[in-house]
Amino acid sequence: MQNSRQSTPSFTARPMSPLRLVILVTLAMLAFAGNSLLCRMALKHTSIDAASFTTVRLLSGACMLWLVVRLRRGTGSAAGERAGGNWLSACALFVYATGFSFAYVSMPAATGALLLFGAVQATMIGYGVVQGERMHALQIVGLALALAGLVALMLPGLAAPSLRSSLLMLSAGVAWGVYSLRGKQETNRGVSDPTQVTAGNFMRAVPMALGLSLLTLQHLSLDRTGLGLAVLSGALASGLGYAIWYRALPALKATQAATVQLSVPVLAALGGVVFIGEAVSAAMLLASSAILGGIALVILQKK
Repeated sequence: MQNSRQSTPSFTARPMSPLRLVILVTLAMLAFAGNSLLCRMALKHTSIDAASFTTVRLLSGACMLWLVVRLRRGTGSAAGERAGGNWLSACALFVYATGFSFAYVSMPAATGALLLFGAVQATMIGYGVVQGERMHALQIVGLALALAGLVALMLPGLAAPSLRSSLLMLSAGVAWGVYSLRGKQETNRGVSDPTQVTAGNFMRAVPMALGLSLLTLQHLSLDRTGLGLAVLSGALASGLGYAIWYRALPALKATQAATVQLSVPVLAALGGVVFIGEAVSAAMLLASSAILGGIALVILQKK
């Protein structure tokens, strides 16, 4: 990647107060959980189809991120003359957004967030193991506990999402894990502004989403409320949410950044109960505890 080793932008060098960091992290986690709630609300309570939701979400996210990057150009950030990102990462982003939307056609918000989060972490942990990272005994116990929770979550008679929806959400999680790993590799190579890279990836993913909408044109169904929820999901929960998260990320340790994301499925579950009227069963709580607790053991035992 040409000109990838640029000077570190000014926003990573400024010290951040603890209060501001807490506010930014809280807003980012609420935005991530909000994605699950907005998507589930749109596909459950409005007539918008999943492909249209995906397209509008990616398009509005690209517009918001483009605006954020444009506003930063006057603050000394390394905006560059061309869009960041690459087509491979954009493909991973598209697969994530598509699987996410189609899974939420028939899956509760809390269950979807747990499956997504579990698949993301499993993908990233598995990649580390393949690359030679050694796991301690407690980490192995945690990984086994998390996998057992994921299996229990999909057993008939428990949370019981359909196999199709489960596989779609798991594929979305794997894709987002791949996207995150590629982003981490780009950062290690000296890419200075992850927000600009994400904006470029969103822009590249939009044509893919438009192609999906054309392929599923016979199922086209638009709804004013559904379109509004898709715009909120893309512009605020995705675009602005990612921009806030990348602003806070340099001030967090790797284990802090990973651990704080354990709150996302919990927030999604609470939001599902309050805003969508979803029920949370005892079996769901046990599976959730196994997944989140197991992942926490793996993360917190990392050196």
